[in-house]
Amino acid sequence: MSNQLGNLLTLNTFGESHGLAYGGIITNFPAGLEVDLEAVQHELDRRKPGQSAIVTQRKESDTVKFLSGIFDGKTTGTPIGFIIENENQKSKDYDHLAQAYRPSHADYTYDQKFGFRDHRGGGKSSARETINWVAAGALARQLLADVQINAYVSSVGDIFCEKPYQDLDFSKIDDNIVRCPDDETAEKMITRIKEIKKQGNTIGGTITCVIKNVPTGWGEPIFGKLQAELGKAMLNINACKGFEYGSGFCGAKMLGSEHNDLFNEDGTTKTNLSGGIQGGISNGMDIYFRAAFKPIATILRPQESIDKDGNSVTVEGKGRHDPCVLPRAVPVVEALAAFVLADMMLINKTRKL
Repeated sequence: MSNQLGNLLTLNTFGESHGLAYGGIITNFPAGLEVDLEAVQHELDRRKPGQSAIVTQRKESDTVKFLSGIFDGKTTGTPIGFIIENENQKSKDYDHLAQAYRPSHADYTYDQKFGFRDHRGGGKSSARETINWVAAGALARQLLADVQINAYVSSVGDIFCEKPYQDLDFSKIDDNIVRCPDDETAEKMITRIKEIKKQGNTIGGTITCVIKNVPTGWGEPIFGKLQAELGKAMLNINACKGFEYGSGFCGAKMLGSEHNDLFNEDGTTKTNLSGGIQGGISNGMDIYFRAAFKPIATILRPQESIDKDGNSVTVEGKGRHDPCVLPRAVPVVEALAAFVLADMMLINKTRKL
């Protein structure tokens, strides 16, 4: 199975939702970086379960332990190994799913692909896998110097943050439990998620990510285009169903005379419908994209399904689950963006003398 993120800077991971631990190995990380371990742990704390009333109440410390590649607080240039132990599995919550397939989950497809599956929390298909990505991305972020990466919840269901990102204060993203930097919109989102949770249902929405201070030249001209690498990373997030950057799908309704970003004398552009990327390569303007997330498939109400033998069964979610993936997905989006950008930066250093 394909188990690698990145091209030059790479991450390979292991672990299952109800196994002993998650972890990964990062290769080709440059030597000599003084690592801020508290900053890495902070990002994991932003992703961890149990942090508010609108996320799963599974209790995990999600403490990362680095096993190799860091000595005296600095990276050594050798593979960086890390591990994050699972501490609060309740596997019995999944006993009723040993033979049954949950609608819109990976149960059926994993069984068809491998002929065997770990039904406890979905095994490898669990979104708990993203804990590895946050650890690696938080480390990669420290390679990026002045690059600023900020993601926020921009919609929940039909509730949208209408303000353009230029008018938002990104320092307020973590001021509320839904991670929307517009207070009025955030309150509406939180109320809506709580209503959905009481119904035993789930809800989706979108996350917007804004990346500032990326130098020109990052990204490859053909199959390693910067937007393609970002899109690939985001679409690997379990519940992600769509990705757009710059003008996105709205650009399909425009004329070329409306859409073209005209140049200023210093090489910047008067508008930024390109989303900071042209020809697959960063142009120095803000990079911004939006990712769409479906409602989480596990709902706490009966649903008709089938079992392994094709018999009709009724399944119902039990245990601890997120009613909305968005608040905990914000640090995942930021981490993956950081890892992609660090990879592109290192590749770019090989492109000219």
